[in-house]
Amino acid sequence: MVTLDKVFDAQNVLKDIITETKLQKANKIAPDCELYLKPECLQKTGSFKLRGSGYKIAGLSEEEKKRGVVACSAGNHSQGVALAATKLGIPSYICMPDGAPISKVEATKGFGAQVTLVNGVYDDAYRKALEMRDEFGYTLVHPFDDEDVIAGQGTIGLEILADKSDIDAVIVPIGGGGLISGISFAIKSLRPSVKVYGVQAEGAASMFRSVKNGKIECLDSVSTIADGIAVKQPGVNTFDMVSKYVDDVVTVSEDEICSAILALIEKQKMVAEGAGAVSVAAAMFNKLPIAGKKVVSVVSGGNIDVTSLSRVIQRGLMKSGRSTRLVIELSDKPGQLHMVSGIIAGCGGNVIGVRHERNTATRSVNGCYLTVEMETRNYAHVQQIVNELKNAGFNLIED
Repeated sequence: MVTLDKVFDAQNVLKDIITETKLQKANKIAPDCELYLKPECLQKTGSFKLRGSGYKIAGLSEEEKKRGVVACSAGNHSQGVALAATKLGIPSYICMPDGAPISKVEATKGFGAQVTLVNGVYDDAYRKALEMRDEFGYTLVHPFDDEDVIAGQGTIGLEILADKSDIDAVIVPIGGGGLISGISFAIKSLRPSVKVYGVQAEGAASMFRSVKNGKIECLDSVSTIADGIAVKQPGVNTFDMVSKYVDDVVTVSEDEICSAILALIEKQKMVAEGAGAVSVAAAMFNKLPIAGKKVVSVVSGGNIDVTSLSRVIQRGLMKSGRSTRLVIELSDKPGQLHMVSGIIAGCGGNVIGVRHERNTATRSVNGCYLTVEMETRNYAHVQQIVNELKNAGFNLIED
């Protein structure tokens, strides 16, 4: 069982392994509450995972250390295991889904691990790790369903309370549930009045469904930009702890996750991966009863694949009304584009792309479609431009 003594012991053991990340106040991200960020994205290896894996590996027997450790991960846990093992002179073997971001695969290798790519998702990599454990005698370092790993993650809860003792709520990302199990146990043991909320991506809502239905459920598939929390099935221990200590679990959409990543970059100069940003998305989009409260969102990781960052930013711009695309049906005659661009300019919109095409689907034989991409301030600004175009007699097509 996880005990408070074990969490405090983990805090002592991890002093020379981790960085103690300090709370940062977040301005203008979630204006309805007083929001603080726990930036585990600034942790060594770029995520909280070093805490749990570091504590687990430090407690192995000399014989276990000699044989080595095996783990499975989409990326962050693998880096934590690799770094902790390398620091202690222990060989590490990591099974990763073949769809894991290249940056995370290469980073894991860079920390000293031998990596095996497995066809499928996290759960497939987990089965391979079990096979290697049984065949070679390695110690399995589970990414979430292990009491030592959970205790290590619980040190985040201790740091939050030490940094700001008067908080009202903590929002935590959930994949398999190890992070929120440790944090919720530590916080509820010391300050039962503090609310602890969990957040999952809509495309990987295994803990959300399990908690709502009162039993562990396994998803047929998972699909989300938040690859670090794309887990089909929660753990036995973590499901029990979440059911006992967590006040509620909610989900956020892909667009909301992208908007949160963008907001963190723009307003906090902080880079978060999808899994790390879900807690901020929940605060931004009013998923929880936190209005007027002092709230901490745990930004659990920052290891986003830079090749996908531009797509994430663009989607975040669209979601927040900072970028939009309008399709307008025009009469194919001179002056139409000039009129449209004049209206947009008059409203303060910035046109960044135009596509003109004749199409037999228009109502008029002489009709055409004009697609305009533009930078805008927000949804209200978009609606102002739309209204002005309609008032001028233009027909807008739903895109």
